[in-house]
Amino acid sequence: MQIVAEVVGGRLTDVPDPEALVAGPAVFDSRQAKPGSLFIALAGTTRDGHDYAEQAAANGAVAALATRPVGAPAIVVDDVLAAFARLGRYLVAHTLPDTQVVAITGSAGKTSTKDFIAQLLPAAGPTVATPQSFNNEIGLPLTITTADPSTRFLVLEMGARKIGHIRTLTRIAPPGISVVTNVGTAHVGEFGGQDNIARAKGEIVEALPEEGLAVLNADDPRVHAMAERTTARVITYGLAEAADIRATEIVLDEYGRPSYTLHTPEGTAPVRLQFVGRPQVHNSLAAAAVAREAGLGAARTADLLSAATPQSHWRMETHTRADGVTVINDAYNANPDSMRSSLDALAAMTRGHDQRSIAVLGQMNELGDDTRTAHEDVGRHAAGLRLNQIIAVGGDEAGWIQQAARDAGAKAVHLPDQDAALHLLRSTLRAGDVVLVKASRGVQLQQLAEALVQPDPEPAGA
Repeated sequence: MQIVAEVVGGRLTDVPDPEALVAGPAVFDSRQAKPGSLFIALAGTTRDGHDYAEQAAANGAVAALATRPVGAPAIVVDDVLAAFARLGRYLVAHTLPDTQVVAITGSAGKTSTKDFIAQLLPAAGPTVATPQSFNNEIGLPLTITTADPSTRFLVLEMGARKIGHIRTLTRIAPPGISVVTNVGTAHVGEFGGQDNIARAKGEIVEALPEEGLAVLNADDPRVHAMAERTTARVITYGLAEAADIRATEIVLDEYGRPSYTLHTPEGTAPVRLQFVGRPQVHNSLAAAAVAREAGLGAARTADLLSAATPQSHWRMETHTRADGVTVINDAYNANPDSMRSSLDALAAMTRGHDQRSIAVLGQMNELGDDTRTAHEDVGRHAAGLRLNQIIAVGGDEAGWIQQAARDAGAKAVHLPDQDAALHLLRSTLRAGDVVLVKASRGVQLQQLAEALVQPDPEPAGA
């Protein structure tokens, strides 16, 4: 513990044994603490982690990283996040010197790409990857603490809401391989335009050493241009014929899952994905490029891609109920690009089948001056797909989706809240229907999707 205190520039308080070993991963939920853990006491808007330090200690945490004494063993620092970053940087440099850091960013698809990579690389060596979407200044060092000297690959998702955020994360964990999925419209209101998003995402390739590798989407001009921002080697992926790693003969099955032929410089192989949606082709190709760098051949990579399954909740998470209704929970987040992709997947799943397609759509956040136009564009896009029904849920933004869809000839309704949507769906769904639920995270529409997955309650008196 004394070594950790020296690394982070803290002082020990209420510590009976300064030589006690911090041997377990860091946690910021006291319920997840176990013997050897370091508890990260974060002060939030509604709860203060300092209040749970004693509970963490009772569960086995060796100490808390805190800004004040907490009545339990603690390393007291001025700034918990800054100290945690220093600890992460130290661990990468001193305890993981032989570990290859694979960094991933992009406006959309980075979590699915991370999930693909995390299921391919174990074939080449022990791998640790970002859990869920822990891709910020808290989640990144937390993931680092779960690795050990035997870890060959450390796969880290890196998110950003401002220019400079990714640069900060790469200083904690300098990458050897950097992957950029795309430059879309997520958080465009905060960034002030796609060019600024590209500037921010490109920080991940600027951090590469000359012997590193940039894995870039050949089909996104802003991403492809990032090759000029690094001295590292570059490998491209996509559908373009010039891409180093590419896909041809793409076909979606009745569940919206893509199959394609994988092309690499060493050969070709068939891939049949378990993930839903055409965008997963690009995500899997990015993973294939990383796997190639790790020494996996085309056939082995294709087999692993075909066996990979979705690992993260609320991203095209598909459930088919006993009565034959399929619910697609894609409510983790939303922007105009991902909305269109998800709606396209819904249409593909029902096209040519005796199934009704129903889109339940909510607000997209952080779009700035483009907010109204973007929501109306989504409504028109949904209408153009000839979906059977569009249900817009929420306030003005949902109303803009509904109005645009209806003006374009679609059957569309605007409902004020999730309860109203749940009531309508429960009273109208029938066997074979496919329901997509999609909105930004703040809308919490995943609650509606999860309710729909459950059997309908028995009517009173039944």
